[in-house]
Amino acid sequence: MLNLIQADLFKMHKSMAIKILFSITTISALAMTVLAYLLEQGQIDAGMIGIGFMFSDVNMVSILGAVLAGVFICGDFDNKTIHDAISSGSSRGTVIVSKAIVFFCGIGFILLPYAIVTGIALWTGFGFNMGAVSVGFLNNLTQASTAAFQASNLLKFLLIALILIIVYASQLSVCVPLAFILKKPVLVVPIYYVISLLGGQLSLLAASSPGFNRIFSLTPFGGSYSFLDLNAQAADIFKAILVSVIFIIIMLAITYAAFRKAEIK
Repeated sequence: MLNLIQADLFKMHKSMAIKILFSITTISALAMTVLAYLLEQGQIDAGMIGIGFMFSDVNMVSILGAVLAGVFICGDFDNKTIHDAISSGSSRGTVIVSKAIVFFCGIGFILLPYAIVTGIALWTGFGFNMGAVSVGFLNNLTQASTAAFQASNLLKFLLIALILIIVYASQLSVCVPLAFILKKPVLVVPIYYVISLLGGQLSLLAASSPGFNRIFSLTPFGGSYSFLDLNAQAADIFKAILVSVIFIIIMLAITYAAFRKAEIK
């Protein structure tokens, strides 16, 4: 498995696609931060909130994360990399886990600009605002008390950033079975984006239904996992990690069940 992971990481490192995706998230993170700053200063109209949200991490990762799965998982069906790995003696379970690990590493990499830009923005002590649409790193940007963001908060912010990346990776783990089953990026990307939009709507339902909220919070789309900030307690952080890891395991198990006996053409 280690050899498969190293080979895929090297291929990802050399890929133009990952560089393009990283460039997009870097530009988006900067645009999100600038718009949030200008909105707080009253220099732009509140109608720009929708555009600011378009550049936010929760929106961009829903699209680009699925693109990443399409390029680096579905693409390996087209170039026969997965076929070669299996014919060389690697089990299907090993292939699935190795692809998933590299996919999650890719997600973490393209989310780095959001973590870095948000951390720097908070360090400046400026105010930021994006209305009620703040989620993930944007939520940290707008909800954190910037005046109190000192060196003592840095380590906790780094921890929160890591947890948010894990939560996003868990949400995007849905793309793993989609990619292995459908094998077509043109299908994986829109299907996952619809799932992410549905997750947002279900969050609204969960807010008004305690019973449904308890069930929905067992997934990384529910609960308050995407809203973790510097005020998060240890219990919140632990639950976010636990739910995310269990959900990833379930998605990989579903992938294995579907791919175990699938014909490789």
